[in-house]
Amino acid sequence: MSVLRMRWRDALFAHWPVAPSVVDERLPDGLEADTFDGRAWLGVVGFRMEDIRPRGCPVGLTFPELNLRTYVRGGEKDGIYFFNLDADDRLGVAVARRAFRLPYYYAAMRHERRGRAVRLRSRRLHPGVPSLGFEGTYGPVGGRVEDRALADFLTERYRFYTANDDGRLFAGDVVHDPWPLRPGYLTTGRNDCFTANGFEHPDGDPLVHYSPGVDVGAGRLRRV
Repeated sequence: MSVLRMRWRDALFAHWPVAPSVVDERLPDGLEADTFDGRAWLGVVGFRMEDIRPRGCPVGLTFPELNLRTYVRGGEKDGIYFFNLDADDRLGVAVARRAFRLPYYYAAMRHERRGRAVRLRSRRLHPGVPSLGFEGTYGPVGGRVEDRALADFLTERYRFYTANDDGRLFAGDVVHDPWPLRPGYLTTGRNDCFTANGFEHPDGDPLVHYSPGVDVGAGRLRRV
């Protein structure tokens, strides 16, 4: 049963292939890198979260989010592991850190749509953690996604994993329709997502997808 409902809008998925060992050494016990054709992936994902509200609450929150994530096998189901989730709402960050044990950090962000282009800017303000800045413009190009199997591997994930300071592993589930995806582009003036999380920036251009968004339900966090 979903305890939280929201909408995710104007989503950027920018992914870089990396060696599985790059990811494995950063994962908690009980998880390992999930691979596609022998490669793990690191993804920079940004979107606007709209009308985030607990079940039965008449008022919701709306703010942008930017995260760095990878894909994992472990527990009972394949899923997502987040290295950071930066968001422009102090209350939302505090609730997510406490209720879902996720690495949310407060940032000053702008997420603006102009025609078919979306501009996303973020500057982390959270105390006691590495700085992270991001400036990019993205949007759809073309029509059909050519490699749908890879696109689904990178986007159709319905469980996330997180670990507390003691290494105990937790999981949460989300429910939504399949992402409506189009090929996309991304131009960046700054991208600290990798260095802020202790990674070298992967070589080459990312594989980019764009989605207008989905409606989402999230369940309770539970120990694996």
